[in-house]
Amino acid sequence: MTKLAAVILVAVLAAYGFHVLAQGRPDVRQTVTPIGTSSSNGISVAWFYESTTRGVYACRTGHGGGDAVDCKGAATLP
Repeated sequence: MTKLAAVILVAVLAAYGFHVLAQGRPDVRQTVTPIGTSSSNGISVAWFYESTTRGVYACRTGHGGGDAVDCKGAATLP
């Protein structure tokens, strides 16, 4: 009787282990990847690639720290 209970317990634990391993995992990839940056005469530009739409965006900021960031889609890659 004890051997049967041990075998059932091991089978239940093994099934639970397979169930835990089969659970889905969240996708944690970045949607926007930085490509590069440049700066000239107080204007900074950064380029980003968005993998979901295959688009490239250029964001720029002007003189001073209080200026807003202006981002525009530049191109869609094939």
